Amino acid sequence: MGQRSVRWGILATGGIAAAFAADLVDLPDAEIVAVASRRRESAEAFAERFGVTRAYGDWESLAADPDIDVVYVATPHAAHRAAAGLCLTAGRNVLCEKAFTLNAHEAGELVALAKEHDRFLMEAMWMYCNPLVRRLKSLVDDGAIGEVRTVQADFGLAGPFPAAHRLRDPELGGGSLLDLGVYPVSFAQLLLGEPDAVAASAVLSAEGVDLQTGALLSWESGALASLHCSIAGGTGTTASVTGSLGRIDIPAGFFHPERFVLHRDGRDPEEFTADPADGPRTSLRHEAAEVMRALRAGERESPLVPLDGSLAVMRTLDAIRERIGVRYPGEAVTAAAAAR
Repeated sequence: MGQRSVRWGILATGGIAAAFAADLVDLPDAEIVAVASRRRESAEAFAERFGVTRAYGDWESLAADPDIDVVYVATPHAAHRAAAGLCLTAGRNVLCEKAFTLNAHEAGELVALAKEHDRFLMEAMWMYCNPLVRRLKSLVDDGAIGEVRTVQADFGLAGPFPAAHRLRDPELGGGSLLDLGVYPVSFAQLLLGEPDAVAASAVLSAEGVDLQTGALLSWESGALASLHCSIAGGTGTTASVTGSLGRIDIPAGFFHPERFVLHRDGRDPEEFTADPADGPRTSLRHEAAEVMRALRAGERESPLVPLDGSLAVMRTLDAIRERIGVRYPGEAVTAAAAAR
């Protein structure tokens, strides 16, 4: 691909699509060439807002556009399998929002399609691409706090959300787990890998989605992760990693941190802060830049957000949903989730 601009297509026009497009506009060598929505009016309004020349009123036209290097799929996660699958089959590279899909089976289908069509695929887990999170992982991997013993993380929104809201709609994969809980789970697995056992409990809504969920993940090493997500109460969105030789604390907004503090036995606390040159802490530019780097290098997945890791997170989310009894319309219980 060389160093020419990477040409993006945006599939869907909601809030996260707008945030991503706004960051792409400010990223050198990135160009948004097309946007698609199932409602042409939405696509045209989005295109006008961001100076995009092509607005499609269907997904198929975007997927078939040969001038697009990569498609950013920003639909609700219930539609990720269909949207990303359509684009991969049409020969487009794909960056797909998280949670990657509704379940691990659908995620596996997308990975298989990417391999079949020799296309790049990545989950938009922007936390993994955040420079300060990468620094934290490097410290943990290098033994700064010894062997990891516990991980704690939470993500809750105050609400209340009405029954008609997407976060409470089973048809859209509603509930706190897939929308918010994916962050604590992904954070724990970034540091410890896929757990060996999963326990969970939840409070469900009248519609059958989880209003709040608590999960305890465990590893044969003896490590534990205590995780919580909620759409019924605003939490501190903090995280902490404790090891045999110290601890790392991340204050509010652990998934896009401004700073974290390293406590090591026998030493003064060390504070690590985000570099202002990296842009606002809410910026999605780092994941976009990683996609562009990988495409130019001819890679089919990112080492920062590997597909095996995304599949492992989806298996854990499946196992948690199995424990709490959340099923989405048309979903079958997977033997793998039931056995975990």
